[in-house]
Amino acid sequence: MTESPPSYDGLLSSVEPNDARRFADLCSLLEVSRQLSATIELELLLVTIERSCREVLDCERTTIFLYDRVRDELYSQVATGIESAPGETATGQIRFPAGRGIAGEALRTRSVLNIADAYADPRFNPEVDRQTGYHTRNLLTCTLLGIDGSAVGVLQVLNKRGGSFGPWDEELIQTFGAQAGVAVQRQLLLEEFAGKQRIEADLALARSIQQQLLPARAPTVPGFDLAGWNRPADQTGGDFFDFQVLDSGALAITLADVTGHGIGPALLAAECRALLRSSLALTPDLERVVSLVNRLLAADIPEDRFVTAFIGLLEPAAACCAYISAGQGPLVFYSAADGTVTELPTTGLPLGVLIRTTYPLGDPIHFLPGDLLLLCSDGVVEWMDPQRESFGNERLHEQVRQFQHLPPADLIRQIHHAVLDFARGTPQQDDLTIVVIKKM
Repeated sequence: MTESPPSYDGLLSSVEPNDARRFADLCSLLEVSRQLSATIELELLLVTIERSCREVLDCERTTIFLYDRVRDELYSQVATGIESAPGETATGQIRFPAGRGIAGEALRTRSVLNIADAYADPRFNPEVDRQTGYHTRNLLTCTLLGIDGSAVGVLQVLNKRGGSFGPWDEELIQTFGAQAGVAVQRQLLLEEFAGKQRIEADLALARSIQQQLLPARAPTVPGFDLAGWNRPADQTGGDFFDFQVLDSGALAITLADVTGHGIGPALLAAECRALLRSSLALTPDLERVVSLVNRLLAADIPEDRFVTAFIGLLEPAAACCAYISAGQGPLVFYSAADGTVTELPTTGLPLGVLIRTTYPLGDPIHFLPGDLLLLCSDGVVEWMDPQRESFGNERLHEQVRQFQHLPPADLIRQIHHAVLDFARGTPQQDDLTIVVIKKM
């Protein structure tokens, strides 16, 4: 698992020539997302953001201003400085009131500001140019937002090579800023709490961040009712589920389980989620998406870890779901026509085990009114009673048969209560996650 990260040549080969540059930019953002997930020091993270942004947006300089809430100031510790050797990063703090200049305007309005002529714009603050000896021609600025929507800073890129920044650059910096903002917030929060209740505070923060990554509610899908639920065994867990509405109108549904539970698996789960969401935004081809994410995870993941995952693509109009199960089960399908409950097969190895492996699609799932698909992590069926008997798949099947008439959220609650009753007080040893998709 020591091979270098994969190239994207396979994906690029299917793209029209006039879209190749944009596709390459998005692939670069996907690789940046992986790097940001793996960087654990603030200064190194800022340098990674600066250099990556300069490359993706093809500009001369990038500055990251962090927001000091106590003093209501913006300050920069990392920027491309002209006193440095070409291509190097200079450090040296610059501070100014948070309401000043174009950076302050972006922070206040939380919008992308594209300034074609910096000195012609009255909001431009030339003080930074005077301090550094640099001359700004044009600039592109956006706010860095944390996962809770709060502003953590401002990202500013200067002097587009070969002209001015265009609409595509605005899209790129907004996407880049969304990734970088969450990564910066993570590191700022971790550093803030490092000197205090070192273990408990960090775990509580990680749980808060992780829970916010889960959907607050299921999306509205014509003809379907959906619900998802998660309960980690510790303050943080290795399970997650996700709903992602794609541009085509299809709904991507994910349930994944990283081996183990706690802070380590939680970090891997966050990386896996980010890679899946970014890849699905690039292409709805599940086989390519899962193969790409597997290769990226295999390059990062420790040898004693892997990720089981169900990734489905629900087409509401066709009432059909294509899926790949990378070792994830049980996958329970209830047919309203004859009242049968069946388990769908997995289609490939867990993610992160082998870099070079394929992930074929399973047989498409066709829904008729009353049919439902239930996904759950193994923590549900493996919970043991005092005699060390597992709840098991058959008891899960019986719950589905008996309570299939309930709305998905109520069915999930019923299954959870049944597992608790069966366990008779034994402690939860593994994370629990359930997703139900029901055709109305």
